[in-house]
Amino acid sequence: MLPVLFHIGPILIPSYGAVSALGVLLALFLAQRTARIAGVKTSQMWNLCVVVVFSVLIAERLLLVALNWDDLRRHPRWMLALSMIHHPLLAGTGALAGIGVAGFYAHRSRMPFASTADALSAPLTLGLAFEQFGALLAGSGYGTGSSVRWAVTYTDQLAARWSGTPLGVPLHPVQAYAALAFLTLSVLLLIWLPVRRRPGDVAGLYLMGMGVAIFITELWRDPEGRGAFFSGALDGPQLAAILFVLIGAAILLERRKSKQPIEAAHG
Repeated sequence: MLPVLFHIGPILIPSYGAVSALGVLLALFLAQRTARIAGVKTSQMWNLCVVVVFSVLIAERLLLVALNWDDLRRHPRWMLALSMIHHPLLAGTGALAGIGVAGFYAHRSRMPFASTADALSAPLTLGLAFEQFGALLAGSGYGTGSSVRWAVTYTDQLAARWSGTPLGVPLHPVQAYAALAFLTLSVLLLIWLPVRRRPGDVAGLYLMGMGVAIFITELWRDPEGRGAFFSGALDGPQLAAILFVLIGAAILLERRKSKQPIEAAHG
């Protein structure tokens, strides 16, 4: 596909980083709108999102440094190229760092936790959709071999070098499947946010929807580096997806039992 979006002199602008950055910007601006709908202060939401973005970037960079430490000791200049490398553990590490920092910041700033989670759900899903589209261009998180008419074949050596993508082999465009699923979920969450009955409902639906989307799309994703559980029946993301569905269902059931209306929560 297109691992390098364009060149600025000798500087390479990788597709994965550029498209992911665009997704982050769109998610930041969307979060300002969803914050107003959910009854959260937009200034607090902006600060929370910026802090989370930097924490995710730092966590992912530290992971890449740890994974490539032996090479970096011999070639320190390679540190500048780490942002072009994609590893299966990056998404999970970034997600854990982002969730932890977001929860800490929301607690310290006394933000309404359930409404804040509702406001973040659609922007986060939108950002993940763009991340997957960038992965499709770069060849990272590639799919299994396929003979379908819409299969993608990578030929650029940089895709193999940065992401380990097999070259000259038709593959399922699983990143496109995930991007479309996340984009659809983002639209549904955005529609449901103004009409939700209780704070936390949108966050619960987000977790369940993400879990279903991840579990299904992993069926067409190459398992290399993604872990294997229960004799290979599940990989790491699928196991996490099941937890997402269970946690989301528990949130929806708990909110239904509490019967706390939106007006009372905002008050």
